[in-house]
Amino acid sequence: MLIKETDAMRVLSIARRLTIPDVKTESAVLAPVIEAEMERAGMMPAGPWIFIANDLPKNAKTPFDWRICRPVTGGEDYRGALELIELEPIMVASALHQGPMRSLFTQGYAPLVAKIEMSRHNFSGESREIYHRWAGQGARYHEIEIQFGLDN
Repeated sequence: MLIKETDAMRVLSIARRLTIPDVKTESAVLAPVIEAEMERAGMMPAGPWIFIANDLPKNAKTPFDWRICRPVTGGEDYRGALELIELEPIMVASALHQGPMRSLFTQGYAPLVAKIEMSRHNFSGESREIYHRWAGQGARYHEIEIQFGLDN
């Protein structure tokens, strides 16, 4: 577990209220929408895809607030259909999951949550997944950084 402060960044994003199983489908539908809007508006990618969750539930049935984001440069006078927002720096507990998506929760999230719970830190309610290396649905190897926002 690494404790660090995230960088501030401008992101083009779309927010949804959904359940954990919905993330796979929604991200596959919404990522091309964001990419097309970036191209239309003359923006360039400035980092990997980020998924932000607020109050991520511990089960597959409870809806939560989720946002798919792509850091961008350009588009200072953007007036399009999507949200161009500034993510403020936050303190996070972070871990890198390397492997298939099927083990993201058991080998990525669960050990990080256990370490945070054993530490002096408190969860802020925000969590992020940063897709440093995405090899496509069904691939056997990805690099996904898991971050939990910290209150203290």
